[in-house]
Amino acid sequence: MPQDEIERLLAQVSGWSVEPGRSDLRKRFRFNRFAETIAFVNRMADLAESEGHHPDFCVRFTNLDVTLTTHAVGGLTENDFILAAKIDALAV
Repeated sequence: MPQDEIERLLAQVSGWSVEPGRSDLRKRFRFNRFAETIAFVNRMADLAESEGHHPDFCVRFTNLDVTLTTHAVGGLTENDFILAAKIDALAV
């Protein structure tokens, strides 16, 4: 995906980033309690399964790091940004 397209799509999702030289979309979510973190992960997993598009994630107590990429193309696609927006909607 061209850099100008990445920048255009990044402007549409809050708090997500693409580090220079990387081909993935990342965000850290913070929660007040571990149980809230896991409840969010479960909602995210249900969403990802229904979308057929699965994020990588790492839980560290009340922090959740989410990474999106489209493995089939070896980088970012518009679908990664769409899923990012849907994941954000789960957090409200």
